[in-house]
Amino acid sequence: MARTTQLAAPVPFPRPRDIVELLKPITWFPPIWAFLCGVVSAGVPLSGHVTFILLGMVLTGPAVCGTSQAINDWYDRHVDAINEPDRPIPSGRIPGRWGLWIALIGSGVSLALATLAGPWVVAATALALICAWAYSAPPARMKLSGIWGPGLVGLAYEGLSWFTGAAVMLGGVPRWPVLAVLLLYSLGAHGIMTLNDFKAIEGDRACGIRSLPATLGARRAAWIACGVMAVPQLLVIATLGVTGHAVAALLVTALLAAQLALMPKLIADPVGRAPWYNATGTGLSVLGMLVAAFGLGGGVRW
Repeated sequence: MARTTQLAAPVPFPRPRDIVELLKPITWFPPIWAFLCGVVSAGVPLSGHVTFILLGMVLTGPAVCGTSQAINDWYDRHVDAINEPDRPIPSGRIPGRWGLWIALIGSGVSLALATLAGPWVVAATALALICAWAYSAPPARMKLSGIWGPGLVGLAYEGLSWFTGAAVMLGGVPRWPVLAVLLLYSLGAHGIMTLNDFKAIEGDRACGIRSLPATLGARRAAWIACGVMAVPQLLVIATLGVTGHAVAALLVTALLAAQLALMPKLIADPVGRAPWYNATGTGLSVLGMLVAAFGLGGGVRW
């Protein structure tokens, strides 16, 4: 009897709307915001830089951040099958190895866009992509650590995006107060990233991801997250004060005081109230970033 060979059916191309969902547009806001804070903090008139500003927003948001989401979802597909089975990859809407291919293509597109903005932006983009791959992909897979993982994300989302914005405007490295403030807000973002881990405690424990809520419990992790969010802002206030930006320092102080008033409610029920605090306390912290940037840059000038 003649032998017949069955050819495997080709893996279908994923639908555009599923690709967009994979890239999680809602997550693009923090790096774009940090980028714009960098633009403002540079103290350079905006006229003549509009094209580069728009390019930077696309680079930090859809390109680099979107790529990082694709990387994370590909290497987290087994965790998502427990925590979020309806996500595009575990649900099969992004079939085969398309999740990995999208991540690789996004990395290449991000680097290509960065070359249009100068060498400092290329360096920052390359470092952000290294952070994204190191966070999710083995053998590094830094997200397994509740300490190093959120720190790496904070650096990429806040610090490098802010640096990119300032570098685009200045064509070089920003002044030390700007560097200090962007690094402090990057550190504070560690606590914000920890808030996102409260929704995935069950899946993280099952898959060996040692997030702070999974290893320390929700209440202890909430205390640590609140401290990590608050202390860097105190140092931002001090930096603004010693560099002569008293008004900005006072405004950031008021915003921090409001956050401190909200934190006890978060600590009382971290799992249930983490989304609430992200919408309130985290929003106040993000507003403080812009206030600090205005102070450092002396306001927006056209």
